[in-house]
Formats: sequence, structure tokens, C-alpha cells
Amino acid sequence: MGNTDLSQFNNSWYNPGAGLVKRTLWHLLNYCFVFSSIPGSFWRVFLLRVFGAKISKGAVIKPKVRVKYPWNLTMGKHVWIGESVWIDNLDKIDIGDNVCISQGALFICGNHNYKVSTFDLITQSIVLKNGVWIGANCNVAPGTSIGEHTVLSMGSTASGDLQEFSIYKGNPAVKIADRIIE
Repeated sequence: MGNTDLSQFNNSWYNPGAGLVKRTLWHLLNYCFVFSSIPGSFWRVFLLRVFGAKISKGAVIKPKVRVKYPWNLTMGKHVWIGESVWIDNLDKIDIGDNVCISQGALFICGNHNYKVSTFDLITQSIVLKNGVWIGANCNVAPGTSIGEHTVLSMGSTASGDLQEFSIYKGNPAVKIADRIIE
């Protein structure tokens, strides 16, 4: 059995998709304006677009939202993002149309390989298809794909593929019912 040796960690292979100047400028503006408590969505959407996010019409982005790399974010039409959502998108996050992400949700695209002593970085994308509702304080893991019109109930943790028109709950999230929309 080996031991973890963080002194050997090396993620030099990772490309965040933008140079140091752009990343630094984004982090400063993100902290001062997007992550701020100042009300309003228009200027949040504007800044995210300026830094490369692909955001369709009708987006509502509440205060205290954090986005690591806007150039890795795609949002469909009429997406709502609640207060204090943290989008840690070391990889792509693709959000469909009419998606609601409730307050305090956490999206993580990066993890570490616990099977190797160097604890290497692993990144995977996240996909939320049309009509998804992510409840308050949910966690969405790297590599997760959530099917159309699926609900992830408050406080749940999702990983892997979640079926469409379903309701998931728990940690780990399990299907508890079909979602029927009248």
C-alpha cells in the first residue's frame, strides 16, 4: 500500500481556457460585482457574457452567485440562478432552457484521483437538460447529467446520470417518483 504524497501533485496539464490576465480580471470583477449583494440580473449577465459565457435570453441571476470560469458556462433560455449558487466549472457546464437552480446549490466539475499517490486532478463536465429544477443546497458532482424536467430535491447530492421526468432525493440522490407536469 502506498501513501498520499501531495508534494508530488502536478496539474500543469490543466488548461483553464484563459490566460492569467483574463482570469485575474474575471476573479476581481466576479468578486466585486457578480458575487456582490447588489440587486439586479442585467449587469451580471452582461459581465458573464463579456468573459465568454453563452447566455440566452431571459436569464435571472441573483446576488452572491460565484462562477469560476464564465467561458466554460452555457445557459439556455429563461434560466434562473438563485442566491449563493457556486459554479466551480473547471470543465464545461451546459444548462438547458427553463432550468431553475435554487439558492446555495453547488456545482463541482473537478475532483482528485484518490487511487494515485499524487492525488491528480480530474475534471468532468455537468449537463442540466431542459426543465430541470435543482433544489436549495444541492450538490452536483463532476460528470453528472440530469435528464429533462427532473427535480433534485433540496439538500440532495447528484452524481452520474439522472433519468428524465423524475424526482430524486438524498445523498446519494435516488429516484423517489416520476415527475408529472400538468
